[in-house]
Amino acid sequence: MNALNIIKNAWKNLRKNKMRSMLTALGIIIGVAAVIVMVGVGKGAQAQIETQIASMGTNMMMVFPGSSSQGGVSRGAGSFNRFTLADVKAIDESKKYILAVSGVIRYNGQVIGAGNNWATGVMGVDANYLTIRSWGLSSGEFFDEKAVISRKKVAVLGKTVVENLFGDSDPIGERIRISNIPFTIIGVLTEKGSGPGGDQDDIILAPVSTVLYRLRGGQYINMIVASATADNYIDSAKAEITAVMRKQHRLEEGSDDDFTIRTQTEITEMASSTTKTLTLLLSAIALVSLIVGGIGIMNIMLVSVTERTREIGIRMALGAKSFDILLQFLSEAIVLSLIGGISGVIVASAIIVIVDKFTALSAVINPFIVLLAVIFSGSVGIFFGYYPAQKASKLNPIEALRYE
Repeated sequence: MNALNIIKNAWKNLRKNKMRSMLTALGIIIGVAAVIVMVGVGKGAQAQIETQIASMGTNMMMVFPGSSSQGGVSRGAGSFNRFTLADVKAIDESKKYILAVSGVIRYNGQVIGAGNNWATGVMGVDANYLTIRSWGLSSGEFFDEKAVISRKKVAVLGKTVVENLFGDSDPIGERIRISNIPFTIIGVLTEKGSGPGGDQDDIILAPVSTVLYRLRGGQYINMIVASATADNYIDSAKAEITAVMRKQHRLEEGSDDDFTIRTQTEITEMASSTTKTLTLLLSAIALVSLIVGGIGIMNIMLVSVTERTREIGIRMALGAKSFDILLQFLSEAIVLSLIGGISGVIVASAIIVIVDKFTALSAVINPFIVLLAVIFSGSVGIFFGYYPAQKASKLNPIEALRYE
């Protein structure tokens, strides 16, 4: 028998018990669909995270107070705060591989404007903050260095804040109150969308000195952000910041840093690593379904061999060899698993389209994983179908003919 006849014969035999064949293939369908969907959602999430991190800026570095290890004790970034505007000034004055640097201080509170109020975050930054973040303005202007030095009460609003306070009205020149302190709106930021920290447009930017002294009433800032002049200078810029900060904080040689620097590349790698690990774990769990489906195929093929014992005896009496019988039952197992695999791909594709269009999750179809899943499903048919097929081929023709 040629390959086409073998497949036709296998399909004919499977159709004799349609419901049983369908239920047997269901395990493979679920397994293949689960693997493809899990990998698709994982890849989509990874791409989404990378896009969000890329939206934070270009060649950006973030400097946090606190070190991962001080005196042999793990402290963690942000474990204490001792950054000042003098640290920012020192980095700015000695910059060589750094394009721009800015201090950052956060303040959360109610903002009142145009008869409405909105709870949002106010971020105090320097005049070159937009350069670091690769951010633009949809209208108005950004504050300059003079406004930072003079602690001017001006603000630049994100799109979300504008929509909740002013609706469709132009907010330029209007006033808002933050903790009962009036600020004049001078600009509106372009829309950034969601980022690692949530909605990036739900923000108000103001001079770092104004937020530090008028709203926070303190002397320490939360963090420092900077951008390197080019991709290949990120490590050099990181080393430059390290040298300046150690000098500023009078750290002795051999002592631990009292700060932590994270580059955009490191943040992307950490996020991608976490996503990959989670995807791998979920995919491994999904593979269990394929194995269970394979066991189902083995079980049903053993039942089929028992039911068709007389048929096997007749075929052997008519001249069929053991290899022909082996091939017959093995082909049925393979066809059954491949049908399950292809059906699983169709189901997975439909689920991924639904997830991508109607949920907040992002999902993509990975062609390599699709091909791998189909090949694996075929391999499951060979692996779990071989034993029943071999058992059928080893039957004694005379005993098989006597079987009732």
